[in-house]
Amino acid sequence: MDTNSSATTRPDTPHSVNSTTNQTITDALKRRAQSLIKDKTIDAQNRAILRYGLEINDPWLPELVRRADAGEDLVEVLESSLISKMNEDNSGEQTIEALTELICRAGDDPETKSAALLVLMATIEEALHPKALANAAKHLAFTRCGEMNVYGMVDTQVAALKDDLMAAV
Repeated sequence: MDTNSSATTRPDTPHSVNSTTNQTITDALKRRAQSLIKDKTIDAQNRAILRYGLEINDPWLPELVRRADAGEDLVEVLESSLISKMNEDNSGEQTIEALTELICRAGDDPETKSAALLVLMATIEEALHPKALANAAKHLAFTRCGEMNVYGMVDTQVAALKDDLMAAV
């Protein structure tokens, strides 16, 4: 079979593709995002969000650019999106509460407490927002420990403050 030498290879596409969503980030979108980043009338936080989205080819970039064009506060947009996502998946919070209760409950049951701690760590590691879940777990554990041993916690804090004050004298 003869090869046709008049055929030329196609040049690479002039845009990048986000591999996680196969969403195309076009050159026009990139230019619009860059112009918004340079626009000093837009809040610095919003420009930083756009800059980061552009750098990582974020699949949310078209939405962020559209909302920035509309004058919306991108911090609020992202927070509301995060809150709605967390509300959709509140099972993570319920799991954290149950595991924290198992870990902090009174009595010696090292096998159960160790297993609960392992599951808690895995839950946090696999979470969409691990830092938020870790903070929730810390808060729940502190609250639970405070309920169980409020006087011991106060005594420890008073002793620590006393040591700090006496060291300054």
